[in-house]
Amino acid sequence: MKGIRGISQLSRRFYAAARSGQSLAQPLAGLKLSPGAAHSYQDVHVTRLPSGLVIASLENYSPASKIGVFVKAGCRYETPDNQGVTHLLRLASSLTTKGASAFKICRGVEAVGGSLSVTSSRENMSYTVDCLRDDIDTVMEYLINVTTAPEFRPWEVSDLTPRVKMDKAQAAHGAQTGMVEALHAAAYKNALCNSLYCPDHMVGNIQSEHLHQFVQNNFTSARMALVGLGVDHTVLTQVGEQFLNIRSGAGITGAKAQYRGGEIRLLNTSSLVHSAVVSQSAAAGSSEALAFSVLQHLLGAGPHVKRGSCVSSKLVQGVSKATADPFDVSAFNASYSDSGLFGIYTISQTAAAGDVIKAALAQVKAVADGAVTAADLTRAKAQLKGHFLMSLETSEGLLEAMGSQALSEGSYCSQEEISKQIDNVSLTDVADAAKKFVSGKKTMASSGNLVKTPFVDEI
Repeated sequence: MKGIRGISQLSRRFYAAARSGQSLAQPLAGLKLSPGAAHSYQDVHVTRLPSGLVIASLENYSPASKIGVFVKAGCRYETPDNQGVTHLLRLASSLTTKGASAFKICRGVEAVGGSLSVTSSRENMSYTVDCLRDDIDTVMEYLINVTTAPEFRPWEVSDLTPRVKMDKAQAAHGAQTGMVEALHAAAYKNALCNSLYCPDHMVGNIQSEHLHQFVQNNFTSARMALVGLGVDHTVLTQVGEQFLNIRSGAGITGAKAQYRGGEIRLLNTSSLVHSAVVSQSAAAGSSEALAFSVLQHLLGAGPHVKRGSCVSSKLVQGVSKATADPFDVSAFNASYSDSGLFGIYTISQTAAAGDVIKAALAQVKAVADGAVTAADLTRAKAQLKGHFLMSLETSEGLLEAMGSQALSEGSYCSQEEISKQIDNVSLTDVADAAKKFVSGKKTMASSGNLVKTPFVDEI
């Protein structure tokens, strides 16, 4: 990867040009936009290259920068032959590449006080580096190496097996994590039914060839977005043009998610019963998905204070009338590019499980029947906007929002525009969303001592 090392000179050259006669302390002093400029200096800038690669950046003049490569390569793109490959891919980010050894990547990033991390969802993977602004050229070299030139040496891949087992063990201890995975497995026939974690029968059976093939099929320019905070858009665009034009084409087209509905019951001796009842909602980015988000906050999206009870939640108020036992209840909402799930999630004592679930479902039916006031809707909209805007206050949340929108839409919708869209949701929209849940085919997942927990056909 001889060409990758040229990134150092590229970065220094453009930053030198950007800084000449300009102080970072007052970056906009004396500068004027050209008459045809569509953005201010501190707006999010988005560019789509001819290769299909999307570049998105926000120059916030922070002394610390965050840069990420987002790829449409989540676990929904796995096949029966390589299930679990994305789990291995997450752990393989620090392995040897064609341009740097595993030791050099670790030592080089830490030497400048930076960090390299990899996360994945059911649809996307994101490779992210954090560093001081002056060290962008150093960490960017490793980021490009990890995303475009992995080697996946067989002995290094084999050494990942203990870490895979440890991840699965940690996930098994998290009841809610296991419930979400089980819920998707029961709800879908394909694609979105794939787990974020390597299935037991594939642990130790994912080989170097599986990783190479998955990267070859999914890590193409048209399925990538290069996103940066605290970095000049011109620099980021030049990096994308020179180093991320790796493979043309759209890669392997994933299968469209097929919702089926169903039930899964995980029996154990726990005194707490976790249950989730959902039906198909709407795809992300649609106005209907926004109505489901408002409905979630109308019913109760969970406490906003640690160990809080969220007594203003309609679900909590309704369930508290049905049982005196301790419980926790909230609305569940997940949206994907071609589907979504909406419903209720309850945690209760074994004896009260049935009463809690039925009382929670009754609250959703009440909304569908029109038992919502304008004040309720206004409060739900305010809570949704507050949750959304607060998620963008952290660099992680803002980078994730920019990356996901760049991949799905090839553009970025500002906070103001999304807030206006939330304001446009009406009582009718929310009631229609609740009706879709009530009349839709249900999926149910339960875990614990289920002797008093009803089956999905009994609710």
